[in-house]
This record gives sequence, structure tokens and C-alpha cells, in this order.
Amino acid sequence: MVTLQLRQIRVSPGERIILEDVSWQVFEAILDELGEHRGSRVAYSQGTLEIMAPLPEHERGKVIIGNLVIILLDELDLNWECLGSTTFKRKDLSAGLEPDDCFYIQNYKLMIGKDRINLTVDPPPDLAIEIDLTSRTKISAYQALRVPEIWRYENKSLEINLLQGEQYVKSQTSPTFPTFPITELIPQFVEMGRTTGTSSAIRAFRQWVREQTENSEL
Repeated sequence: MVTLQLRQIRVSPGERIILEDVSWQVFEAILDELGEHRGSRVAYSQGTLEIMAPLPEHERGKVIIGNLVIILLDELDLNWECLGSTTFKRKDLSAGLEPDDCFYIQNYKLMIGKDRINLTVDPPPDLAIEIDLTSRTKISAYQALRVPEIWRYENKSLEINLLQGEQYVKSQTSPTFPTFPITELIPQFVEMGRTTGTSSAIRAFRQWVREQTENSEL
């Protein structure tokens, strides 16, 4: 048997490696060795481990979409806690993942001041955001951890996935923001960020949301 150390494995931006038959103990050891301050993301499900390295365009999309979500929450006067790419895991379910971004909204009170997450007692995020999510491992981990809503952004398109029973189904609307055309809005302003700059797109989005909320109050 050949044994490799993590420092011998290089994952280039935009690529992923898949390791099979990885025990939970090894998964946790790999998380410890990788550390918290790293550019890679990991996902684990039923013995399969993926390590992924995002591209710069991936990170740009993540930042813009996260900011757009915060604007919506703020302008609608909704409370929230953002936990970014926190590692969520449950040993009894053999599942672990790190979203590109995530928010507690309905359950925000439970997360205030929390420095450690224990999913055997804490709820999963109410909303997770993934850029270019094509991984079977990550989807199965989301299913196991029962994250209720995922936004998946890929190829200038946003797909909303809602957990129904044991499976995710596509939805045209977000239960978090039911009065907004999220699948149209998010790609539009992400693309604006690519062409005119992130800051100008975020300001334009905030102005648009304010106009919509003001008109709805008339």
C-alpha cells in the first residue's frame, strides 16, 4: 500500500480530487491538517472525500451573491447570521461539507455568539450558496445534513433547490424571498458586477430593492 501525505497532493484552482474509502477519523485528521485558513473546500459523504480548489471567478461570484443576499435581508428587515464557509459535519450521518456561503435566517437566534457548531443539537443553515456545484458527494452531504434551501450558481444561471423529503427539487421561487424573482435577479446583478464592478452592482441592487419595497408599501 502506498501512503501519501497531504502536502504531497496539489490541487490546482478549478480542480478537485476524490478519495474513496476514507474513514471518518481520517476525514477529521485531514480537516485538522488542512487547517481553517486555506483556499480549498472539502465535502465528505459515506466514505468519499472531495477536496476542491476554487477559481478566482468562483470567489467573485460567491462574494457578490453573498452581498446581494445580505442586502435583501437588510432591506426586508430580516435578522440573520452568516457563517460563510464553516465546516458542517455529523459523524453519525457520515457527512460533512463546507458551503461557499451560508445563512441562518429562520434560526438566526440560535447562532448568535456561537463559535462551535454541533449539528446533533444545532440546526443546519437555512440557506446555503454554492458556485458551480456539480458534485454528487456534496449534494448527498447536503441531503444528509438536511439543509432546506440551496442556491446553485453556474454558467450565469441560478437554480434554487428545496429539500422535500429526502431529495432536492428545483423551484422557481425562494421561500426566504417569495416576492422577488431571485432566479432572474441574481444572475443579472452578478453579471453586472463582472462588467461594471462589484461595488457598483451592489449599490445598484440595493437601490432596486429599496424601490421595490417602497412601491409595495404604497
